[in-house]
Amino acid sequence: MSEINSIGLIELSSVATGFLVQDTMLKAGSVQMLLSRTICSGKYLIVVSGDVTSVQAALLAGAAVAGASLIERRQIARVHPSVLNAISQSVDVDPSQLRSIGVVETFSAASIIEVADAAVKSANVTLLRVHLAMALGGKGFVVMAGDVASVQAAVAAGAKVAGDDGMLVGKGVIPAPAPELFRDYI
Repeated sequence: MSEINSIGLIELSSVATGFLVQDTMLKAGSVQMLLSRTICSGKYLIVVSGDVTSVQAALLAGAAVAGASLIERRQIARVHPSVLNAISQSVDVDPSQLRSIGVVETFSAASIIEVADAAVKSANVTLLRVHLAMALGGKGFVVMAGDVASVQAAVAAGAKVAGDDGMLVGKGVIPAPAPELFRDYI
């Protein structure tokens, strides 16, 4: 497989259709399954990664099979590598980076990945977690850490992406957070 530098997401209103779409996507492009599961409100989310062309082919094929069950389809090309780690919750945290944390929350799981990508590309922050839809009513959130100025810049960049898309729910920056906060977020 070529370089993994793109993520594709499809959100569906039908679980049964989700299984069909997942199979179609895997057969349509040389992609790697990052996530495929039911999410809140009885929906189904599929997230794949791969090179830009393969992800695009998988999304087009999946959307064609999805029909009226398609809620959202999104591709993020040239995604920052740390986004993949934060989705899979495999982030090594340097305690010196935990000087502040920032959180951005969106109305959709797909939009939070684009927010996380914009945030990490805009400032020197570490993505701690990208949470997709579970126990959130289908929403998403990203948690990041770094020095206060960097976290403020990253949250602002991510919130702008979400706001421009009409998906921003909330945002926040916590300077010098209590250590107990990190047990819940990472």
